[in-house]
Amino acid sequence: MSTETVARERVSTTRITRWILGETGIGLALLALIVFFVIAAPNFATSTNLANIQTQITLNTILAAGITFVILVAGIDLSVGAVLALCAMIAGLVITSDLPTGLAVVAAVFAAVLTGLACGLVNGVVSETWAIPSFIVTLGMMNIARGAALQTTDAAAVFGFPEGFNRFGTATFVGIPSVFLIAVAIIVIGHLVLTRTVFGRMLFAIGNNEESVRLAGHRTKGYKVAAFCISGALAGVAAIIYMTRLHTATPIIGNGYELSAIAAVIIGGTSLFGGKGSLVGTFLGACLLGVLTNGLLLMGVGDFARQMVTGAVIILAVIIDYYRQRLSSRLALASP
Repeated sequence: MSTETVARERVSTTRITRWILGETGIGLALLALIVFFVIAAPNFATSTNLANIQTQITLNTILAAGITFVILVAGIDLSVGAVLALCAMIAGLVITSDLPTGLAVVAAVFAAVLTGLACGLVNGVVSETWAIPSFIVTLGMMNIARGAALQTTDAAAVFGFPEGFNRFGTATFVGIPSVFLIAVAIIVIGHLVLTRTVFGRMLFAIGNNEESVRLAGHRTKGYKVAAFCISGALAGVAAIIYMTRLHTATPIIGNGYELSAIAAVIIGGTSLFGGKGSLVGTFLGACLLGVLTNGLLLMGVGDFARQMVTGAVIILAVIIDYYRQRLSSRLALASP
């Protein structure tokens, strides 16, 4: 066999492996899981249940989209669940105020997004200014936001939202839940930002080698702070979606949401080490988790067992990310 033939085969193998490691491989895993539950779980493939799955994965998709930006720059955000609760409480107080109904709804949306944005800004600025690991900073913010959510109404729930606002949470468009379409729109816009803008390319570059970006004359701090701001703002969007679906705002919502969102990001192929990933993969990861949870529920698996499965999936996702990182490094070295 000639050297040229060997080289062509090596390139072909490299491309196939990268194809499997990317979104296509995740999509195939999702498809296989769907086929399994269609066979094993009663009523899984009904239109009602598929709509339920779309609705159920909406919050996780939105939160995971924001966390993707943070993980791409080798950070982490553990505060999104608590920030969601704080945003919901503030938005709930605004929407039930004496403002005219239309103005109250608009003001509530802005209040939720700006509150999340402010929390993300604090996370990013503190982490970057004092070089504190984002794990520690966002862990602190998680407690601050949760305490603030409880303090806002002395742990009381807020309800009595306008009927039009509540209807949006159950509305559909050509049979697809409106809230799910919001999540898809966020994924599409975020994907375009990451792949078609200088800002997106800079996030990937910082995650791959921040020092090189800094030596090239770019100020990396602003980009990393912006990533945390996006994560916080999307937590505010998720809070509004939650309120339209449940017709209430409580300070205890969002517990554990950050773990499911991070799991979706890692399952979707975004590396915990930064610099590699996509929002398409994140969306597929969120879908995979949603299908898994729904299918297990229809099969009669209890809440405790489902929680154990979710935890196992998170651990498995990190292990897969470790081997994905090693394989990616080897393929990079093997590429001609």
